Amino acid sequence: MSDERADDGTEAADGGANADGADEETEAGRPRVPDGGTASDAAGDTTDPMSDTDHTSEFEPAAPNPDKERTQVFGEAEEFDLRPGADSCYKCSSCDTSCPVAEVDDDFPGPKFQGPEQWRLTQTDEDYEVDESVTSCSNCMRCDDACPSGVPLSQMHNTTRGRYVDEQMSKLSVEYWRNRILANYRTSAFFASKVPRLATAAMNFGPARWVMEKTLGVTSERDFPEFATETFTDWWRARGGAHVQSADKRVAYFHGCYAEYNTPEVAKALVRLFEHFGYQVAVPEQGCSGTPMFANGMLDDARRDAKTNVESLSALVDEGYDAVCSCTSCSMSLRQEYPELFDFEGTDEVAAHTYEAVEYLRIHEDLSGEVAEADVDGELAEEFAYHAPCHARNQGLERQAVELFGDLDGVGVEDVGDSCSGISGTYGWKAEKYETSMKIGDEMFDHMEGANGETGLTECPTCAMQMEHGTGYEVRHPLELLEAAVVN
Repeated sequence: MSDERADDGTEAADGGANADGADEETEAGRPRVPDGGTASDAAGDTTDPMSDTDHTSEFEPAAPNPDKERTQVFGEAEEFDLRPGADSCYKCSSCDTSCPVAEVDDDFPGPKFQGPEQWRLTQTDEDYEVDESVTSCSNCMRCDDACPSGVPLSQMHNTTRGRYVDEQMSKLSVEYWRNRILANYRTSAFFASKVPRLATAAMNFGPARWVMEKTLGVTSERDFPEFATETFTDWWRARGGAHVQSADKRVAYFHGCYAEYNTPEVAKALVRLFEHFGYQVAVPEQGCSGTPMFANGMLDDARRDAKTNVESLSALVDEGYDAVCSCTSCSMSLRQEYPELFDFEGTDEVAAHTYEAVEYLRIHEDLSGEVAEADVDGELAEEFAYHAPCHARNQGLERQAVELFGDLDGVGVEDVGDSCSGISGTYGWKAEKYETSMKIGDEMFDHMEGANGETGLTECPTCAMQMEHGTGYEVRHPLELLEAAVVN
């Protein structure tokens, strides 16, 4: 995939043909929005960005974009300058005690070593080779949240992991190619979506899974997720793009890879929900958020997709759009990891205008009021066991679903604790990490088994995989529950 296009090769912001079936041309440099026109067409003369809308609720999320010292990993940077963060570490070990990997793996030295200590070694010893244990970091980013001094631990981990992959990992090794395939899930999912039923069956065929474990090191213990027979962007084009036009309530949906190829019902729920509240929804051209690439040290791949995402989203931000995500790892990536690692024009603006979807509605709409007056029946009238993903916790959103659905008639939501699910994206798909991921997840599994309901609830698609794998529960997304509650 080139730097300029998403892996699936589509211009998702296009919304398809216009009502007469003819494609309209865009103005130079303007992104196409769902009605078939351009962002400037939809904008009219409005100058008020969505983020300036008055708050209508008392919900105030934690600041998502704290000022942090940025290192330029690529381009002209001569060295990694993370000294201000490294010098702030006073070895209290809060990060180590919060690390789910260190809790179950005595051989893992923990975030403090992977962060400031390895960074100092790379600065003082030209011959220092990054310790291979950095590949055992799951990128849950709990250490960032635990540090009382604001040390940019995950930024250090990402840059150190990238250095290890670039300088020490053999590009001919099975591990390198296994990790790269997992990190670039969007590419394989794009091809699988062309024959979704066949791909799902083939990926879950017992002998094929055995071969993948023996040759690539992808665990055979897990069932591969089912591919949707219609991708989200195919559905988006078929419906004709946005059904609501607005000059001042407009959001750009960053749907990510999983909602595109595996759970388009989550993406559809987001679109219907935002349209219910009067928002014009754009679906811009996009690649992967980069989260699995950061976790695997594939920083060049992450840079490629980040460039596409920043260019596409920043153009819409300039026209008054805010970005919303249905996956908390995607919002975390755009909000925190992009400003830490990249310096594309528009990176900071995109980060400042990115929100998790439910968070956004809680800020700008009386979402709690609507939920309190609603009720749910049918298949979603259930008791849910809710797990807050680590990347939701990093954004101050760990209690969001429990608080929001507390007054919803017909539904009960029980928080199953603050433990990590253990899968951490691609981490739990690696054969050598599978047992570690399951040990980390044990506490969550136990809490789910003890909950009143037998249906899980979470915002993270890979946490949902782990929840289902460890308990057998069906798992839903809060957006699906919200749609059932408030959309007529």
